[in-house]
Amino acid sequence: MMSMRRLSWYVVGVVLLFTVGASAQERLIDYVRPFVGTTNFGTTNPGAVVPHGMMSVVPFNVMGSDQNRYDKDSRWWSTPYEHTNSYFTGFSHVNLSGVGCPELGSLLVMPTTGKLSVDFREYGSAYKDEVASPGYYSNHLTKYDIKTEATATVRGGVTRFTFPKGQSHILLNLGEGLTNESGAMLRRVSDVEVEGVKLLGTFCYNPQAVFPIYFVMRLSKTPSQQGYWKLQRPMKGVEAEWDPDQGKYKLYTKYTKELAGDDVGAYFTFDTEADETIEVQMGVSFVSIENARENLRQEVSGKNFDEVRREAENLWEKDLSRIRVEGGTLEQKQIFYTALYHILLHPNILQDVNGDYPQMEGGEILNTGGGNRYTVFSLWDTYRNVHQFLTLVYPERQMDMLKSMLGMYQEHGWFPKWELYGRETLTMEGDPAIPVFVDSYLKGLRDFDIQTVYKAMYKSATTSGSENLLRPDNDDYLSLGYVPLRGEFDNSVSHALEYYVADNALSILAQELGYKADARRFRQQSLGYKHYYSPEFKTFRPKLPDGTFLTPFNPKLGENFEPNPGFHEGSAYNYTFFVPHDIKGLTRLMGGKRAFINNLQAIFDEGHYDPTNEPNIAYPYLFSYFRGEEWRTQKLVTELLEKHFTTEPDGLPGNDDTGTMSCWALMSMMGLYPDCPGVPEYTLTAPVFDKVVITLDPKYFGKSELVIEGAPSHKGQYIKSIKLGGRKLKSHRITHQALIEGGHIKFEY
Repeated sequence: MMSMRRLSWYVVGVVLLFTVGASAQERLIDYVRPFVGTTNFGTTNPGAVVPHGMMSVVPFNVMGSDQNRYDKDSRWWSTPYEHTNSYFTGFSHVNLSGVGCPELGSLLVMPTTGKLSVDFREYGSAYKDEVASPGYYSNHLTKYDIKTEATATVRGGVTRFTFPKGQSHILLNLGEGLTNESGAMLRRVSDVEVEGVKLLGTFCYNPQAVFPIYFVMRLSKTPSQQGYWKLQRPMKGVEAEWDPDQGKYKLYTKYTKELAGDDVGAYFTFDTEADETIEVQMGVSFVSIENARENLRQEVSGKNFDEVRREAENLWEKDLSRIRVEGGTLEQKQIFYTALYHILLHPNILQDVNGDYPQMEGGEILNTGGGNRYTVFSLWDTYRNVHQFLTLVYPERQMDMLKSMLGMYQEHGWFPKWELYGRETLTMEGDPAIPVFVDSYLKGLRDFDIQTVYKAMYKSATTSGSENLLRPDNDDYLSLGYVPLRGEFDNSVSHALEYYVADNALSILAQELGYKADARRFRQQSLGYKHYYSPEFKTFRPKLPDGTFLTPFNPKLGENFEPNPGFHEGSAYNYTFFVPHDIKGLTRLMGGKRAFINNLQAIFDEGHYDPTNEPNIAYPYLFSYFRGEEWRTQKLVTELLEKHFTTEPDGLPGNDDTGTMSCWALMSMMGLYPDCPGVPEYTLTAPVFDKVVITLDPKYFGKSELVIEGAPSHKGQYIKSIKLGGRKLKSHRITHQALIEGGHIKFEY
């Protein structure tokens, strides 16, 4: 009989063995919840994708049925998937995540059974049993009893359909998608392969920013029948009498050459056995059909669905493991790693496996010669935190992004503002590439020609408005120090505030490079925000060309995204504290520390803070500029995280903006936030985890890890001291260099 002592140790040993075994099997990808942000206008999607992958395979459920709450054809809509919708019309290939304008979301592949229909209003299906994880998505189509699955490589997608017994079909719809552009061509290559091209573009009001996507699609089984379809023009009179297909989808059962049109597609019919699977492989390129085929050959050919899925999961696990956390709740870990997942979706790799990519705003095909060329630079959003985060945790990737932006300047003459697959959409305002470059350069990412970079910055900062792609109102800005209101809704104040932030960053770089006169000039330009301050309202207020304030004026206007003179997508309250580079100056303008604190606190107390609006997302951190007020930052950040970020489909406060909102949550949960773009500093606040270990790249930082320790044990417990490398800090703000050199932050309460 075992003694009690031996028994107790046996129990402990079993528990330890189980714990160790469980820990060894723990996968960070299991914390990710891809459905987060798929409603409440978060505009994320649960589709299969790898980190920064060109390809994403996403369930498309936003057209074809009045049962859907949100329909792309009846309202402004910018995402291929909405969690509350229920009508599935296929998988779209290559999609955007967390954006506010419709684009991409095409090459729709749909499985059906029974009588062939090529009208998406008829062939769509309700679904159940949705499953999503990094690199994988699945559902069950109730209309057809078909299980659908999707996974992806960098440039290829694989879908697998499990059919019932009977006649089954796979449809390729090139006429529909999320893009506002139209027109496509496809060609039959063999019984199991088609190729073609579809036109995409016009993102966010830019009708000329169009581009082609080339594809090759391959089936794992030879169909018993196949053909094309095309929607025919409606006709009248005698003409209509002679054409039974007018105004309808015409099936081409015997035509086998190229087919082109606005609304075209291909169908493939099979005689399937019960639980028979058919796989569809899709390779894409933004260069050529030949490159799409080569992408497919190198990344997918010879692999089955499960192999591709495992590779995708391994890529995600490797990327997520650069940050490991201890402590916190299960929900907090899920929120954290879901946020990290969202951050790593964009920007996307653009070049093909052979290095080819389309020239920025040009017709040539260029080659990287090594490294990655990135696209989807939503910089008005991501310059505020995403690129600072990437610089810290994924510096080699950020370096390639910097080189990509520099390449765009060399090819096109301007840094990107909101670039999409080689086209400049000019969405939103400002000169956001400047702070991104300056921040990374000052943090040690210097493997590029800084003089060429400075030349590009100087060009956008000084070129006259008529010739300035990035600052079209630069004449007023340079001559008056502000941008006056010249049109009813011209976003003048928003424009100028963005220029001020960019010019401050430029002044820092000029000083670093020894251009002292430039440094003084651009710093002075960055202080022009003072023109807009209205003591009457204690907010910024549009000014007219003659220097007088706009009258009448309502600082609340714009809170519900209604048009607002001078301000873009927000109210005066959302912009007034957006002077991160001169908080001391703004404080003096408002009448001193107490007045500033009271005014800023009122933004939260009176409900003016908008967690979805980028210019004000750093507001909670501004309190930490003042000794004795840092607790307000901790309190507000904690409250905002708990209120707006969850593991549910509505778990983002709104549009994720290509990872910007997720990055706010993630960095806040780690306890450090870059609240001033272009300035290599962070504000510190209480982390939610007992321990955060960030893997660093010694090539850039000379160290292999950064450790953050110390979460409050209960609500209402505030930071008493912060130690860096064992030494007590005098401030809740820290430079990047000091952070890296210290290597270890410990919060005490």
